[in-house]
Amino acid sequence: MSGKKSTGRKKGPTKGTGGHGRKALEGKGPTPRAEDRHWAKRRRAQAARTAKDAPRRPQQRRQSAPSDVELVTGRNSALEALRAEIPATTVYVASNLELDDRMREIIQLAAKRHIPMLEVTRQELDRMVPFDAVHQGVALKVPPYEYADPIDLLQTTVSKAETPLFVALDGITDPRNLGAIVRSVAAFGGHGVIVPQRRAAGMTASAWKTSAGAAARLPVALAGNLTNVVKSFKDAGVFVVGLDGDGDVQLPDLQLATSPLLIVVGSEGKGLSRLVTEHCDAIVSIPISSATESLNAGIAASVAMYEVSRLRAAAEADAG
Repeated sequence: MSGKKSTGRKKGPTKGTGGHGRKALEGKGPTPRAEDRHWAKRRRAQAARTAKDAPRRPQQRRQSAPSDVELVTGRNSALEALRAEIPATTVYVASNLELDDRMREIIQLAAKRHIPMLEVTRQELDRMVPFDAVHQGVALKVPPYEYADPIDLLQTTVSKAETPLFVALDGITDPRNLGAIVRSVAAFGGHGVIVPQRRAAGMTASAWKTSAGAAARLPVALAGNLTNVVKSFKDAGVFVVGLDGDGDVQLPDLQLATSPLLIVVGSEGKGLSRLVTEHCDAIVSIPISSATESLNAGIAASVAMYEVSRLRAAAEADAG
């Protein structure tokens, strides 16, 4: 005996149990028509009133820096840029920043030029600068450069009764080369630098810094089509000279130096483009040691500008 009291019921199924779930199997019948579902209408009306009365949340938009604004980052770069009189519009400084001699001079130069200084958190500054840039707690905002028109520059030079001397860049993509060329053209009496609109370096903060302030004095013009600008200069009586290592004329023998002149400098790798070469009045080479394959574009332009200015000075001395 197990000791359990018997309930008196048989084990297993009993008669009549098969109909217990019949109502559940029959379903709820057909769906009521829309006009008969008055309770649904009341719920929708109530939800609409609630949504109308609820305060609206302002739409969140992701903030991003304008594409036409560049930042000069790092203490050395920022200091050099301010010394070079780059037209910065704002100086961003991280809060609780330890001051050294560079930061003190940055603050002094910014105050002297009345450039606004904004204190931001280091996290904000991290978000502002490019991913691979090191800001060291300071950044300068530089506006887009205002380019001149090449033909307007030529007409202005002629109106001053000066002998035009311009440099055009054909395929120069390094802004540091552009800045160095601007500096050389300004140093040797040139009237302007012309850069193509496409596939070429522009006047970025790096170019400004390399020019060591010369970009504030010498105009840089933008050419929509460099070949067309070359042809327009020729039509105006300007001789076009292209620099190339395989040139027929060596630079010291350039008889066109005293004439209105446009010097075209090509890239170190590809040199002058075919169309520009076809419109040159002379292809000039710089005599260098056979052990050196070529010169950097910035150095080549500097040598050419120096030699042209020397030849012009010698011609004026002989005429006097």
